[in-house]
Amino acid sequence: MRGIVQSLARTRNAVFGRIASLLGASEVTPEVWEELEALLIQADVGVETTLELVERLRERARGEAILRAGRLWETLAEELRALLPDPPPMNLGSRPLDVILVVGVNGSGKTTSIAKLAHRYRREGRQVLLAAADTFRAAAMDQLRIWGDRVGCDVVTGPEGGDPGAVVYDALQAARSRGMDLVIVDTAGRLHTRYNLMDELRKVHRVAGRGVEGAPHETLLVLDATTGQNALSQARHFHEAVAVTGVVLAKLDSTARGGMVFAIARQLGLPVRFVGTGERVDDLVPFDPNLFVRGLWTGR
Repeated sequence: MRGIVQSLARTRNAVFGRIASLLGASEVTPEVWEELEALLIQADVGVETTLELVERLRERARGEAILRAGRLWETLAEELRALLPDPPPMNLGSRPLDVILVVGVNGSGKTTSIAKLAHRYRREGRQVLLAAADTFRAAAMDQLRIWGDRVGCDVVTGPEGGDPGAVVYDALQAARSRGMDLVIVDTAGRLHTRYNLMDELRKVHRVAGRGVEGAPHETLLVLDATTGQNALSQARHFHEAVAVTGVVLAKLDSTARGGMVFAIARQLGLPVRFVGTGERVDDLVPFDPNLFVRGLWTGR
């Protein structure tokens, strides 16, 4: 199983290693600040977040003795860490049946992330059932069945083109009858700008709440780390539609743009729950803000 630090190799080598070298210079000139802004934006930290970070760093540079070589980048690391909320405990485990709703755009890595989540919770002793509420594509249901077989989970499906809410209802009934204690719902990938599809997602959310009190107990948004700042727009729309409680950052190992985590944290306050660190079923690790920031600077 790969960890967060190893999965940040591309981001570290492409951008943050250059930032460390830049800020380790013996003299910090106006050109250094400009290049720092450019590098942070390149890493998809976001324009607004970048400008705030650099201004904060400049203020500290004026008030503290941090301009000597090697100290300024440590101060930037502190400021980056301060942007990331510590993920609160998952709202799971205090009731007979928990429900996790998983949402995201097409191609974000949603179904694979669901399989990884199911594998993780089964290893923790949970009895997991998967609900294939993406009824628009037969291939999506088939894909979830294949993953279900791999991780040892039953999958409840419906007819192609059928009502996704009905699949969720059936899955909750099946979970109770089979003695399951966790249902993970896969939803159809949808563009966050399509109102009718987002409205349907709200319906699925309501059906879960009618089937189990307080459900979904977690609503996880899967974001493709390679999409950069577009992920921020996705997160905002999904959060407005179904009150996202956390983010699963998929494909972190495949991108040099891991800085988008900071923009999401700053602008939406959403915690990152898990990080996808590879293609294997156990390549999903809980997000650790300290390890994440450390991984931007070092491979250890």
